[in-house]
This record gives sequence, C-alpha cells and structure tokens, in this order.
Amino acid sequence: MTRVIDYFFSIGSPWSYIGFDTFIELAARRGAEIAPYLTTVLEENGGIFSRNRPDVRRAYATRDLQRWARLRGKHLQLENRPVLGDPTPASLVVIAAYLDGRDWTALTTALQYAFWAEAKDIGKADVREAIATEAGFDGKALLSRERDDDVSSKWASDRERAAATGVFGFPTYAYDGELYWGQDNLAFLERHLAGDRP
Repeated sequence: MTRVIDYFFSIGSPWSYIGFDTFIELAARRGAEIAPYLTTVLEENGGIFSRNRPDVRRAYATRDLQRWARLRGKHLQLENRPVLGDPTPASLVVIAAYLDGRDWTALTTALQYAFWAEAKDIGKADVREAIATEAGFDGKALLSRERDDDVSSKWASDRERAAATGVFGFPTYAYDGELYWGQDNLAFLERHLAGDRP
C-alpha cells in the first residue's frame, strides 16, 4: 500500500523553502508519495503572520532562519531585501502544474529560490512566467491556467483541508494521523515512516 504524506506549505514561507529539498529527498528515500496542499497562514487556527509578531520574536526568527539555511545549504536573502509583492499567486501556478501532471516540485523549487534567494517579485505575472519558462515549463500556458476553475477550486479546498487538519504554520506534514509542524521536525516524520509511530 502506498504511503502518502499530506504536505501543507506556502511559497511565501521561508521555512517551506529551507526544508523543501530535505523533505523531497526524505519522501523518495522512504518510498512515500506527496500530496501537496498550498495555502496561506491560517489565523483561525492560531497562525501568526511574521509582520504581526513582536520585534524581539521577529529578530530571533531571522537568526534562526539564517542558522537553518546554512545547515540546509540554502541561500537566503534577508538583508537589504526590497519590498516585494504578494507571492501568493505563485501558488496558483504550482497548483496548475500539479493538476496538469507536471513536475510541481521542480516549479516550486524554482519559484522559492527566485523569491527567497534572489528576492525576485514573483507577485508579478511576467516574473512568474519567466521563472517557469527558465525552469523548463511552458510559462505562458501555466500562467493562463491561474484563474481556471479547477485551479481556483483546489486553492480553496486546500485551505479548507488545512484548517480541518489543524494546520496553522508552514511547512506542516500530515502522515498516519500525526501532524509534524516545521521543517525541523522532519527527523520525527522519518522515524514515523520507518515504523516508529509516536
């Protein structure tokens, strides 16, 4: 029987970016499939946008992000970062790729890298199209799908699924009735996949 990990994440989450490659490798190593669910912070479940956190907590999170990025071998541009648009529309491109049977993980990697390592404004349609095209996709075709009914429907149902599952922050991995919040919990997820259920 195929094991499936429900993966709740946001393109706009630096933690999702930092842990993405490690998670993909873990799932492949353990022979598990990934079911992607894209959404934004679920405030109704206790999620807090970074901009709404106290300065001292934001400062700590910045240092922690830098430590984890270094550990994971990820470039992360946080200093002198320009004001960028909302990265949320990038989720719709990833959903379109997933629904069309394309390599949504490769597209996610490209978009996350552009946003978090290069500080590109993936909120702009032409930037998203260029990134997708450079990553080997038909960028124009993917962007034309952003407002299609099936994409909009999945975007809405992904949020409903996340809320019902108890997700509040990203990334969150759900497997076999257990939730693991944060890329720093991947070791526990792997132990679970290996048979050590908490």
